[in-house]
Amino acid sequence: MDDAKVSVLIVNFNAGERLRKCIDHLLNQSFQDFDIIILDNASADGSADGVESLSDKINLIKSPTNLGFAAGNNLAVKSAKGEWLAFLNPDAYPDPDWLEQLMIGTQNYPWADAFGSVQLNAIDRNILDGVGDVYHVFGVPWRGGFGQAADIVLNDGECFTPCAAAALYKRQVFIDLSGFDERFFCYGEDVDLGFRLRLAGGRAVQIADAIVAHEGSAVSGRHSDFTIYHGHRNRIWTWFKNMPLIMMIGFLPGHVLVNLYLGVRSFKVGLHKAYWRAMMDGYKGLGPILKSRKQIHQNRKTGMRDLAKAMTWSPVKISKRSIDLKPLYRGKLSHKK
Repeated sequence: MDDAKVSVLIVNFNAGERLRKCIDHLLNQSFQDFDIIILDNASADGSADGVESLSDKINLIKSPTNLGFAAGNNLAVKSAKGEWLAFLNPDAYPDPDWLEQLMIGTQNYPWADAFGSVQLNAIDRNILDGVGDVYHVFGVPWRGGFGQAADIVLNDGECFTPCAAAALYKRQVFIDLSGFDERFFCYGEDVDLGFRLRLAGGRAVQIADAIVAHEGSAVSGRHSDFTIYHGHRNRIWTWFKNMPLIMMIGFLPGHVLVNLYLGVRSFKVGLHKAYWRAMMDGYKGLGPILKSRKQIHQNRKTGMRDLAKAMTWSPVKISKRSIDLKPLYRGKLSHKK
């Protein structure tokens, strides 16, 4: 087919019937100017077999090994022709007007480079799975509003970064940022990308009417050792890689205290082995991560004040996993200082 406006990217790994359910929801979109690129990460369950026959919109790429979410998406992007990239998890099922609402967002907010979706719990749509990724100054990200009532979402707002389970990025911006950091493998790579976008002067908007139903870690397990390990290791890397030096020095005591608190809590829930292994590998692996800081911060365009305003400061909001959308501001951000 001719080059589409949007390329929808799905990285699949043993998603079972979820993948076809996701594709069914995509093919029923009211906005049809899109193609679908599915990167299968050497699935053993046959979930991607034959999916290209479901529609001429679909291009299936098979990797001989499991590249992870980050590298898998980066590889898929190389085949993407769309002006916009829509990242979608195979366990996320978009409403019929999902893409239409995101594209309306690109028209309403032409100054934004990325857009997020409202994620509802796939089992109970009255419960939120997340409204944008929130980032606390101590280096703790979370999906805003996770587990809360869905009726609290009313309007569009600026998020720190969209959750890549269902997010839209300008393709050229994604490429200019060098895509997802493949060292992360899985989890937190979208927060890292969104942080780098902000440092480069970009902004992200959460679209209230762009809705997907999301199972959330349906394959890897929300409380599995795999999820805990990669989530916390990558959380450490994101903070040290992207936080401006002055802010890093100022918030380091809080960062350490949060890590200790989470470590104590990990014993209470029986996840301490994965958590402390993540801490060990996270800090041991900081050498290459810190080398990445130089170029990122040499090219930083966003002023410290605007960056600080985009983050979350309240310790209460961490415990409540609160939504933290900022009022939409159409003016230019302050330059680096």
